[in-house]
Amino acid sequence: MHFAEAKGILLSQNFMNIYRGCTHGCIYCDVRSECYQFKHNFDDVEVKSNAPILLEQALRKKRKKGIIKTGYMSDSYMPYEKELCLTRQCLEMIYKYDFSVTIQTKSNLVLRDLDLLEAINNKNKSIVQMTATTYDEELCKYVEPNVCSTKERFEALKVLQSKGIPTVVWITPILPFINDTESNIMGLLKYCLDTGVKGIICGIGVTLRNGNREYFYKKLNEHFPGLQKKYEQKYGFTYDCKSDQEHALMQMVRNFCDDNKILLNDAAAQYMFAHEQKEEIEQLTLF
Repeated sequence: MHFAEAKGILLSQNFMNIYRGCTHGCIYCDVRSECYQFKHNFDDVEVKSNAPILLEQALRKKRKKGIIKTGYMSDSYMPYEKELCLTRQCLEMIYKYDFSVTIQTKSNLVLRDLDLLEAINNKNKSIVQMTATTYDEELCKYVEPNVCSTKERFEALKVLQSKGIPTVVWITPILPFINDTESNIMGLLKYCLDTGVKGIICGIGVTLRNGNREYFYKKLNEHFPGLQKKYEQKYGFTYDCKSDQEHALMQMVRNFCDDNKILLNDAAAQYMFAHEQKEEIEQLTLF
C-alpha cells in the first residue's frame, strides 16, 4: 500500500511486513514487470505498516492543501486490508488535515470506509475510481480471478454515488482477441450510466513487457489456448499492444460520453486531480 500527495509526499521510511498470496492476481497486471524490481514473490504483498504515521508526519508539514492519490500501482483494498485497516487509518489522517483524496480500487471493501469518504467529501473532495474491464462475469473470473465481480463493483459505486461521492470508472486494459468487443464495452458503459459515474478513463489495448508478458502468456495458455501465438505474431515484443478495434470502440465511447455528459479521459483526469475545499477551514490567529 502506498499513498502519495499530488505535490510530492514521499513515504520513504520502511517498516515492511509480507503477507503471503494476497494479490488480486489479474492476468494483465503491469506491475509484474521486471522494471519494478520486486525482491519477493509477486503474489505476496509487501505492506508499509507505518504508512499512517508517515502520512500524518507529511501532511502536518504541508501549508498548501492538495489531493492524495492512491491505488495506481497497488490496490489499497487488497484482502489483508480487511484486518489491518491501514487504508482506513490513512483516510482518517486525510480527513484530520483537510486534504482531498482519490482512491482507485477493484474491491467493494471500499464501502467499509464509506463514513470517512463521505466526511472528507463534505469538507473537500473524495473520489472513488473503480476498474472494470469485463462485462461478462464468467470471463471476468479468468481475467481478474481474485476480485469481486464486475456487477459487485458497480453496486458499490451506486452506493457511493447515493452518498454524493463522485465516481470514475477505468475501462482499461481491454485485451485484444478477448474482451475488445462492442458488446463488452457497451455493457460496461451502460453500467456506468446506470451508476451515475462522473467520468470514464478508457484505453483499448494492453501493455506487455518483460515480466508481465510471460505471466500473461502463461494464463492465455491456461484459459485461451492458441491466443499466445496470435499475440506473438501480431505484437512481437511491442510494449503497447493496441486492439484492431481501437478506433471504432473509442469512437463509440466518445459518442456515449458526449451524449450522456460523462467526462472522458483527460477531462476526467483533470476533474479527479483537482483539490476542492467546500468548507472554510478555521484560521488560527495570534491575536
